[in-house]
Amino acid sequence: MNNAVVVRRAEVDDALAIAEVHVASWNGAYRGLMPQQLLDAHTVQRREPLWRDQLASACVTTWVAELSGRVIGFASVGPSRDSDITGAVGELRAIYLTPEAWGTGAGYALHESALATLATNYDEAVLWVLDSNARAREFYERHHWSADGATKQETRGDAVLNEVRYRRFTAATGRGQL
Repeated sequence: MNNAVVVRRAEVDDALAIAEVHVASWNGAYRGLMPQQLLDAHTVQRREPLWRDQLASACVTTWVAELSGRVIGFASVGPSRDSDITGAVGELRAIYLTPEAWGTGAGYALHESALATLATNYDEAVLWVLDSNARAREFYERHHWSADGATKQETRGDAVLNEVRYRRFTAATGRGQL
């Protein structure tokens, strides 16, 4: 049995596995940070068709991490969706792992693939993270992302989520920080 994490570009047929990871990750990472009814509404049945559509889109690139042939994580990148950003800036739109995969190096491997993809089209990139998600913020800061001062509130049902934007250079010559 091979215990090495393999990162590969996602295909449309990966939609179900990505949806499963997405839901498992949300349940593990956001319990206590988001209302339970919001987590309960985040189901595989709702996420799979959204992932199928996104994987068919040409403007977003998604990578999956596999361990022993099973998808344990994913990362998606594309152009920044922020209206206040000028110039060509990419966005790390998502990076999630099943809780069992935390600490295995899969997150690092996905991040490296995502960053390499961003670097092919952009000199810098942004991402949004829940302000109370200390684990994710520490991960990004270890990988040379810095909060750039932008914040936003996203409303989902009755929940108001406070998010912080992080930014970094994509090229190694920029040493990652802005």
